[in-house]
Amino acid sequence: MNRHGNLRTTVSALVGASVVDSTGATLGRVQEFAVLPGGEDSSRVLGLILKLAKKDLEPGNTMAAVCDLEWARAGLSLRPMASLEPPPQDPVLLERDLLDQQIIDVHGRKVVRVNDVVLEWEQRPGIGTSLRILEVEVGLRGAVRRLLKGFPVGSVDRIAQRFGPSVIPWEFVDLIDPARRVRLKVDQDRLSQMHPSDIADILEELAPAERQVLFESLDEEVAAETLEEVEPRLQKSLIQSLDSEQVAGIVEEMDPGAAADLLAELPEEKSEAILEGMDPAERQEVEELLEFSQDSAAGRMTTEYIALPASATVADVHAVLRHFEGDIDLITDIYLLDEKGRVMSVVPIVQILLAQTNDMLAELPHAHLVTCQIEMGGRKVAELFDKYNLRALPVVDTEHKLVGVVHAEQVISLLRSQ
Repeated sequence: MNRHGNLRTTVSALVGASVVDSTGATLGRVQEFAVLPGGEDSSRVLGLILKLAKKDLEPGNTMAAVCDLEWARAGLSLRPMASLEPPPQDPVLLERDLLDQQIIDVHGRKVVRVNDVVLEWEQRPGIGTSLRILEVEVGLRGAVRRLLKGFPVGSVDRIAQRFGPSVIPWEFVDLIDPARRVRLKVDQDRLSQMHPSDIADILEELAPAERQVLFESLDEEVAAETLEEVEPRLQKSLIQSLDSEQVAGIVEEMDPGAAADLLAELPEEKSEAILEGMDPAERQEVEELLEFSQDSAAGRMTTEYIALPASATVADVHAVLRHFEGDIDLITDIYLLDEKGRVMSVVPIVQILLAQTNDMLAELPHAHLVTCQIEMGGRKVAELFDKYNLRALPVVDTEHKLVGVVHAEQVISLLRSQ
């Protein structure tokens, strides 16, 4: 009991507890906890559903409304003149719908399992008794309570207190009705702060239904970045329930190379339908990449890079960077081209940062230029990255014209898949 007179308890501690009437006669034992999702206060338990003790009690009246209860350490009793009532239609039941379910721990960036639910009895002026949901227990403390359910509550609590709490506050948990799935309530601002690889890890840990719910809640940009981080098998699973128009919106936000890899794994009919829904310019870019073997340099490259004529200045780079629509984090080098589009040299982005805005790019310190041909195999590409410690590798055609860039992350992905 805290200093305000409220009493903390848990679902596992209350399951099986007796509820008596005003005369002391047992009405039944607590079997469930009814909650109405989406209401004004979904953190309140509406009533306790009982397993009735006597056959002569009205069979349909199995719920003791929390506001009609009096609680004490000695037990639960129904107020005088109060009676059991039917439970609401299709409520969320904490024992059935929450315990043992998977939810997302945003702070820990992982999927966890609900072991118990922490509740608090309180007296609300003008309302009476209420039972509020405080948090879900996802650590060993909750697991121990569940394991020792049925033993004296005091003894169980003393043992459970030996383990540190691991909880998620109830305001971060959202009950999805009527599917009765539990997920973390993650708004778009919170999701955008998570790294796509963390979201990808979470998706891989979730059960299929929960995985789909989370993925479909992402905006197109976050969904695209996340899709690039998951394995091809899971990519196909995530988009299979979406219509072609929805997938097209996501694919447009992906790196063209990654988009081509995804579409290459899909049935031709599905791939064509997605391409039809894309913006013409972006569709053409992806279609060109689809023509190359996935194991070739061209099949691994992206067409999102920055290349400028040799006469360009640092100010020109700044202007291009401000309007660059690709993943700016992947830009490690600026490529200088001659009048025929052939690669002349490469300037590391760090040199741009150190230079004056009116400096000529051709006069800045250059990195050692290493290129590869379109048809070079993936293993040979990886060997070049290893030999020259590259961050990016320009891909050229037979006339040495720049057609794309392979980034280190594509090589890492290649090596992990082998």
